[in-house]
Amino acid sequence: MLPVLIQIGPIKLFTYGLLAAIGLLTGVTLAARRAEKEGLDGGLIADLGFYVIIAAIAGSRLMYVLVEYPAYIAEPLRIFKLWEGGLVFYGGFIACVPVVWWFINKHTLPFWKVADILAPYLALAHAIGRLGCLAAGCCYGRPTDSWIGIVFTNPAGLAPLGVPLYPTQIFDSVNEFAIFLILLAMRRRKKFDGQLMIGWITLYSLGRFIVEHFRGDPRGHFLGLSLSTSQGIAIIGFACGLILLYRGFRKAK
Repeated sequence: MLPVLIQIGPIKLFTYGLLAAIGLLTGVTLAARRAEKEGLDGGLIADLGFYVIIAAIAGSRLMYVLVEYPAYIAEPLRIFKLWEGGLVFYGGFIACVPVVWWFINKHTLPFWKVADILAPYLALAHAIGRLGCLAAGCCYGRPTDSWIGIVFTNPAGLAPLGVPLYPTQIFDSVNEFAIFLILLAMRRRKKFDGQLMIGWITLYSLGRFIVEHFRGDPRGHFLGLSLSTSQGIAIIGFACGLILLYRGFRKAK
C-alpha cells in the first residue's frame, strides 16, 4: 500500500505512525470532552490519555518482541524500529490496565466510570490505527482466491507481494468501528458503571478471535495449542467479559 506517506530527503513520514497518532489523539480528545459532560475533570482525563499512549506503545511492542523473539535476538536494535510495524494490541491493553489503575487511585477518580468514558474512544482509536497497518502491510492475512483479497505491490511494505490476501486489517478496523457505534448506543441505556468497558472487552475478544483465523503473519502459539497468542487471550477476555456482565446486570437489578 503506502508505508511512507511523504519523504523529503532522508526525512520520512510513515503512514502507520501518522494514523496511529491520529487515532490516539482523537480518542484522548473525545474522551476528555465526554468526561467534562459527566462531571469529571477533562484535563485529568487528557493527562491519563498521555500515560495510556506511552503504556500502549511500550506494551504492544514488548508483546510482539516476546512472540517473535528469534528475529530480535539476531538484530536487537530492531526492537526500537516501530515504523516497521510489529505492535500487538492486546499487549498494549494489558500494559495500560495497571497504569490506568495507578492514575485513577492517585487522583481518586471512579475507576469504572472513567473506564466507561474511555471505552468507546478506545475502539475508535484502534479502528483508525488499523488503517495504518493496512498502509504498512503488517498484520496481513492469509492467501485467498476470494474476491475480497487485496494485493500488496509496494516492496517497502511488510506484506507478501503479488499475492491476494485476506484484508484482515480492514476486518479488524470495521470490527472496532462497529463496536464504537454499539458502545455509543449502549451508553444511553447503561445499567451500571463498567458496562461499556466490559462490553468492549467481550465484543472485541469475540471479533478478534474470528479475525485471527484469517491472519497470515506469524501469530505465535498459545500454550502449545493450535491457537495464536491473540486467540488465547481473546478466549480469556471473552469469558471474563461474560462473567462480569452477568454480575453487573445481576447487581443492577
